[in-house]
Amino acid sequence: MEHPKLYHSKTVQRQNHTFVVEGPVSAERLQSLDMHPELKGFRRPEEQLEALMGIASLPEGRIVVARHEATIIGYVTFHYPDESEPWSAGKMDDLLEFGAIEVAASYRSLGLGKEMLQLAFAGGQMEHAIVFATEYYGYWDLANSKLDVWEYRKMTERLMQCVDMVWYATDDPEICSHPANCLLVRIGKHVPLSSIEQFDSIRFRQPFKY
Repeated sequence: MEHPKLYHSKTVQRQNHTFVVEGPVSAERLQSLDMHPELKGFRRPEEQLEALMGIASLPEGRIVVARHEATIIGYVTFHYPDESEPWSAGKMDDLLEFGAIEVAASYRSLGLGKEMLQLAFAGGQMEHAIVFATEYYGYWDLANSKLDVWEYRKMTERLMQCVDMVWYATDDPEICSHPANCLLVRIGKHVPLSSIEQFDSIRFRQPFKY
């Protein structure tokens, strides 16, 4: 399956600053940019930049960034699920994982996460794919957000709804390990029924007991 990467760019004005939201960006483009020092939610900023370049180099991988001049202040990632995860069991070429979203702490609450997500789906480039996100409360930034786990869950769902990603049921043990965890999914308009059925067999893996 081919994964069209239709580049889009948007200028956003927030608090007397001009930001650029763009993507999917290439590894070469990322190499010309710097990471904001506050982007350290997953690893050190320079190491995260290397990881982003690696994803951008994948045939299906896509990175959308928000930047201030030449400094990345936020990013979102999409790629195939890791081979070690049960979500890769079907080896579906039209199943993409929404891997991560991060915005530097100084720039949160400006709506840049929503801008990046919407740009990632712009031009119908995701209509041939099922996109899913596994949300685990243990990774949420509850301390800085000053939200409790349920408020953060609602905030996450509202954000993802801006690109029509909604809650789906699953019996995945990790997601079921805490009631705040959830599976969010968007099924593109051109995804065949066979892929939807295959995805259903992945999200429900336990035999049904009468």
